[in-house]
Amino acid sequence: MSDQIFTFAALALYFAGMLLIGWFAFRRTSDHEDYMLGGRNLPPWVAALSAGASDMSGWLVMGLPGAIYVSGLIEAWIAIGLTIGAYLNWLLVAPRLRAYTEVSRNSITVPSFFENRLRDGTRLLRIISGVVILVFFTLYISSGMVAGGVFFESSFQGDYLVGMLLVTGVTLAYTLFGGFLGASLTDVVQGLMMVIALIVVPVAAIVAIGGFAETGDLIAEVAPDHLSLLSGTALTGGTLLAIVSALAWGLGYFGQPHIIVRFMALRSPQEAKSARRIGISWMVLSLGGAVFSGLVGIAFIAQRGIDLANPETVVLLMSQTLLHPFVAGLVLAAVLAAIMSTVSSQLIVSSSALVEDIYRVFRKTPPSSKTLVLLGRIGVLGVTVVAAVLAVTPNDTILGLVSFAWAGFGAAFGPIILLSLFWRRLTNWGALAGMVVGAATVFLWKPLNTGLYELLPAFVFALIAAVVVSLLTYRANAEIDEEFAEAGAMVAAK
Repeated sequence: MSDQIFTFAALALYFAGMLLIGWFAFRRTSDHEDYMLGGRNLPPWVAALSAGASDMSGWLVMGLPGAIYVSGLIEAWIAIGLTIGAYLNWLLVAPRLRAYTEVSRNSITVPSFFENRLRDGTRLLRIISGVVILVFFTLYISSGMVAGGVFFESSFQGDYLVGMLLVTGVTLAYTLFGGFLGASLTDVVQGLMMVIALIVVPVAAIVAIGGFAETGDLIAEVAPDHLSLLSGTALTGGTLLAIVSALAWGLGYFGQPHIIVRFMALRSPQEAKSARRIGISWMVLSLGGAVFSGLVGIAFIAQRGIDLANPETVVLLMSQTLLHPFVAGLVLAAVLAAIMSTVSSQLIVSSSALVEDIYRVFRKTPPSSKTLVLLGRIGVLGVTVVAAVLAVTPNDTILGLVSFAWAGFGAAFGPIILLSLFWRRLTNWGALAGMVVGAATVFLWKPLNTGLYELLPAFVFALIAAVVVSLLTYRANAEIDEEFAEAGAMVAAK
């Protein structure tokens, strides 16, 4: 019982810290743009750590180590693909999106940017974008809530539903009042906690096993195929198809609204460079730690003769076994951090889709800024309730839920983001065609069970549809051309 007191004290300290940051952000949120985009005033280090933490979610500390534990380094191709994708996203998309969203009528959401950039008078592009965000983010947020429930179930032998509701309640509280700034600042703390935990736990396990040599020998004895990047038994059979599918995860970055909105919130396009260096450094350490944890877990579990019922809890089990209860509690808090940082960011974007991209389209008279902030908070609450209902009876793994939502956003928005930033001939009808084809392909491809991650074909089909339809419907527009050039000049400015 005394051990649990230390653990609960660490968790209580973490929860209190998150709520305090939410209150701090609440005091500094005065209007709708503050609530949705932090007033475009994020320093590079906040944007970088916030983007990373909101990106990774519970799969970083639970899903990925679990996949490595079960299938070996063949699953590390996901980490490689993500790192490449994130780097290209910071390099190509971040500076130009920051500039273009300001130039194009100060767009504060991804759907509003599409509408303004392409001068979509039908408003269909904004509405359909908002609907896509709501559908896939509700699933994505639900995966975070599932991770929270699994976390409490495995860590404290507690009730799944109680744990899920507790994590949801605290995340809802600081997001509801702190808005975008609250989510971003909590992400910084949570990102640091995640990377520290993913370094401390495998190192402690290696020491307990007897050193690097002993750990390597045990892995080679228990699961020799797990040490190769080119062989193993993954969900897709460990073939070249599995590697291509894993690398394809990197394509998803270009279309993730909760990540690219951090680019829009930077103080200037020029600060994307330093943010990229910080963000990718954090990512390499975090993903490396997660992969390392899964491998070390194989040796640790084998040496101790432990029956691991759920591979996705391997990091939790090692931390509770090896570390002082208070330190283990902080590691458990880091798992919660991974979950909550993503959920909070996604709630803000979902709320913006409801208020900024759907409600305001149908509202003839513009509402006041205070009304918009209130509606934003109501939107956060509404999406939370729907996602929580879905999470009560989960029917997939954490990684499975995340992969489907990731594919949905990557295919629906990724090609359109890239084309809108770098191809002036993109039209509103081309963007609509690409978005619908991308989202539909994700839904239709997954049940086929081809072994190829649905994001790859969906991304390619969406790109082709957007280009073909744009070429058929393009009409020169001097205003669009002027904005395109202005955004480029803003990026190039010193």
